[in-house]
Amino acid sequence: MIHYRKIEPHKLNRELFSHFIRLQQVTECWRLEENQWVIREDPFVDDWTEEDYRQLLSQLRKTLAEGGLVWGAFSQGHLKGFVSVEAVFFGTEQKYLDLSNLHVSRDLRRHGIGTALFLEAKKWAAAQGADLLYLSAHSAVETQAFYRKMGCVEAKYRHQQHIDREPFDCQMECRL
Repeated sequence: MIHYRKIEPHKLNRELFSHFIRLQQVTECWRLEENQWVIREDPFVDDWTEEDYRQLLSQLRKTLAEGGLVWGAFSQGHLKGFVSVEAVFFGTEQKYLDLSNLHVSRDLRRHGIGTALFLEAKKWAAAQGADLLYLSAHSAVETQAFYRKMGCVEAKYRHQQHIDREPFDCQMECRL
């Protein structure tokens, strides 16, 4: 059984991720070429290094310190998924909130955890007064299929900071 709850700042440490498997083997990705989205073969393995975990934990602590959301999915007391939403509005009309992370451990993908976390993020963002969630989403075909199923479309406003950080990500939005 999966239990969902807010992750408190004092719980954000490397030990929290000791049973979390980030590993994602990617074969096909969406790529923007000449203003058209196409699927290209681009095999790679996406996994986190210790430095990636250090940066993630720092980011999640900052998210909470600024009033954002960090919500986790736990199985047998172990973190198996999490979502974060930043508290700072942006965009031309200041109606976007940034869904900065949504990850599910490899061993429990396709069990509805991502959907539950995404819906919690939407609920929280709407309660803050946002009209749209913004996400810079992994370009893997499977990841994009999930976000499209959740109602995400290509973002009308493109957040340059996200593009600079991950140029192959798909910039998406979801109306709340």
